[in-house]
Formats: sequence, C-alpha cells, structure tokens
Amino acid sequence: MRRAFARNRYAAPAQRSRLVDDPDSFVVADLAGGPHPWFGRVEPLLDGVIERLLTGRDDRARDRAVTADEIAQQLVFSLQVPMSFYREMWAHPDPDLRAYAAERWLWLTPAQRAALLADPVPAVRDAARERSRVLDPAAMEAELPEFDCHQRSLLLVNYAVSQAVADACLADGRDLWALAHNPHTPAGAVARLARHPDPRIRACVAGRADLDPALLEELAEDPDDTVRTRARVHPLPRTWAQRAALDQVAGPTADDIGPVRELPVEPDADWYRACAVSPHPLLRRVAATCPGLPLELVDRLADDPDPEVRHLLACNHPLAPPGTVLEAFVAMPRQRPFLLTLPRLPRTGLRHLLDHPDPEVRALAAADPALERPPLPLLTDTDPGVRRAAAANPLLSSELIARLLKDSDTAEGAAANPALSAAELHALLDRCCLPATAT
Repeated sequence: MRRAFARNRYAAPAQRSRLVDDPDSFVVADLAGGPHPWFGRVEPLLDGVIERLLTGRDDRARDRAVTADEIAQQLVFSLQVPMSFYREMWAHPDPDLRAYAAERWLWLTPAQRAALLADPVPAVRDAARERSRVLDPAAMEAELPEFDCHQRSLLLVNYAVSQAVADACLADGRDLWALAHNPHTPAGAVARLARHPDPRIRACVAGRADLDPALLEELAEDPDDTVRTRARVHPLPRTWAQRAALDQVAGPTADDIGPVRELPVEPDADWYRACAVSPHPLLRRVAATCPGLPLELVDRLADDPDPEVRHLLACNHPLAPPGTVLEAFVAMPRQRPFLLTLPRLPRTGLRHLLDHPDPEVRALAAADPALERPPLPLLTDTDPGVRRAAAANPLLSSELIARLLKDSDTAEGAAANPALSAAELHALLDRCCLPATAT
C-alpha cells in the first residue's frame, strides 16, 4: 500500500515525500521513481527530499534490496528534480551534491566549472577534473567506441569532437546527424555537412546557433522546404537553448510531442513572447510549449489558425482554455491518457460527442453528469469502455444501476457510479468478502 501511494500521480509531492525514510527500500525506490503511469511533466519533489535521495548511503545494518545508488538513479530519470535544482547544485553546501553537479558539466557556465575545479574538497575537484574531459577532444577521441552503441552516440551528440573523429565520420558517412547536432563539431565539418545530400542533415545544420552567416544564407535558399524553413525562421544571433526549444517541435506532430520536458537551459521569456506573435507557425508552436506564457498570448494562441499550435498549447500551458483542451483530446489519441489528468478538460457540455465515431471520445461524453437525459443508448455500445462510462453516469436511476451491477458487462462501471449510496457500497464490499470494520 505504501508503494502504491509512493507512485500515486494524484498525491501531492509533499505527501508522497513522507515516505523518504520508509524502512522498505522498495518504497523509497518507488518514491524516487516518480508517479506512475508517466504522462507528462512531473511535479518536483521538495528540495530537502531530493538532497536526501541523491546523497543517501546504504545501511549495512539491514538488508537493502535496492541500493542507495540505484535509488538516486531512479530519481534522476524520474524528472522529479527540477532543472533549477541541478543549476544550483554547484554551489550547494553539501560537497556530495557539488560533486554530483559536475556530472552536468555541459550545463554549467565557465565560471561554475572553474569554481568546481578549485573546490576546497578534494573529492569535488576530482569529480570536476574527470568530467571536464567531456570538453577535451583528445579525451573524447580516446574513449570513443568503434562499434555502434549508446556510448558512441552519446559522445558524438554532446561532447567535444576532434578533427580526426569528424573526418573519419565524414569519410565513412557515419554518425552524420550526431555531428550536425553537436555544438562542438569543428566548423569545417559543419560546412561540409551543410552541403550533404540528405536534407535531414542539412536541416539539422540550419538550426545550429554557431552557423556562419554566409552558410545560413546558403541554407535559406536550399531546395528542400524543411531546410529553408529552419534557416529562415530563426535569424542570427541565436542561442543553443533556443535551438533546443525549436528541436522539440520541428518535425513531429503535436500528437507525437504532447507535453514537453523542461530544458536544461531555457530560452528567456522575451524570446518565447516574440515567438508567440511570429507570422511563422513553427515559432508559434514553440511558444505554445512555454508554460509561463502570459494569459493574453495564451488567448491569442488558443485561436491560432494552425491546429498544431492549439494542440501543443493544450498539452503544455496551465491556462489553456477548456475548449482548446477538449479539441486536443478529440484530435490527439496518443495524448488522451495525459489530457484526462488535466482539470481543464471539460467533463460537461459533451452531448454533441455522444455519437462520435471514436469510442474514447464517446466514453468521455457518456460520463457527462450534466446531460439532458441519461446516456441509455450507450449502455449497449459496441465498445466496452463506452459501456463502462455510461454505467458510471450518475444520471442513471437506482433501479437501473442495480440491474447493471448484476450484468458482468456493465458491473464495473456501475460499481463506480457516484449515485450509489453508502449502504449500497457496503453491500458491494460485503459481496467481495470485505466486511465493514468495527468503529
């Protein structure tokens, strides 16, 4: 039961955090692992709880089925640590967390890196020196695996690239997207990639923040529309944070994207606001992913002619209008589990969707407690989910609910009907061999 509560996405982080000292390591691991199922942005845990989970030590006095290090890794991948916490760890009073900050070397500023390299605690300095190798092209070249694997991709996408490595990749036609994406790829290699036959490679180059102006002009006249668009919509000067924000919305549909993750370094708010009033839909899409966009711009994007803008707004902004969220629910089947968790999704006024061809949409309408009449026709719908939703509608009469409880096809939905009285609920529990406890 404690493990289930630790994973409950509807429980506030402050409530779930009370399990941080649980004697069972599986409970603590589930707290660190975060809410389940995962549908989108996760509300972060309290800073003090994050600190304890990241700096935990194994207790040799008792058997720990899950180690402290495994719990810390669970936390890192759970998205319950806000980027603001990572950005401030380099100056944390706890030296363990300062050493942990070195793991995010690429996210640190030059001044922060210098502070860690000069830290008074030897372990922190050692961690900083070790991680500083990610910006050393010779070190990266020495560690680069020859065979295809996750480690090779990680190095080529993020870490410093030597000229020899870049030349070898270009000669073999291998890992070219990684080179085009990597901020540390040598300029000569970038120029060659900008003229590669594959438009996906050229489009990736066109979004770089360090692009030579002459090369940008060349890509702005590219024969491929995607390449031209990426070059033209984002003028110089650019930042890598802006490039990352655009990368999230360039290409896939809103149904593929859904709620976006917090970036390690976010573009400033003024840039997002400028994107919101841009004539180009790609920039308005990136603005729609910003949860801090002011209300007047939210209203503007909610009426955007591009449906992808409206759908991204529904998934990412807490002030997206209910009508926009409902439109997104109807249009984006893959994002429905997430959208159903949002209080902004309308649960009433859905009569016009009772005959919708999509059963998930009919099920949402069938549960509407404000319909003019009970959704009786949907009790025999061809889809079981629709039948369950209709059986749970509180507009049904008590006599009908009693009959539905006896039918295995509708019993589950009827048992969830909020119109059931306390006595009827206790009777159902008695039938399940769960008698009332003494008070």
